Amino acid sequence: MGTKILRVTSAIGLVCLALASCDTPVGQGAAWGAATGAIIGGAATGHVRGASIGAAAGAAAGALTGAAIEQDQAERYGPPPPGGFPYARWAGTPGLYYSPYTGRVYDLRGVPPGGLTRDVDTGRLFRKP
Repeated sequence: MGTKILRVTSAIGLVCLALASCDTPVGQGAAWGAATGAIIGGAATGHVRGASIGAAAGAAAGALTGAAIEQDQAERYGPPPPGGFPYARWAGTPGLYYSPYTGRVYDLRGVPPGGLTRDVDTGRLFRKP
């Protein structure tokens, strides 16, 4: 039974590491919450079911926390316009996107999906798809 718990915890850990590649606060919160929940649930109960329940609860709590952090980060830029910030359009080359305001091409390779970028011509914000 000990090796089964170790295998399941390892599998959950690998999934969490895969989720850690998410660049958004919601994805990172869910990944860290799932990893922490799986470890605590497995250690507290000694059963695979406890680790699974802990991972699910941790992922949900982490995603909610990440969403709150993401919203707080967006509020630093001022209130969003009605309907939210518009999304850029892909320019046909990986990482390059057109501004929804001016059509200027921006290199957004370092910006996470959903991240905000300021158009230098208008000063208005838009999101990376």
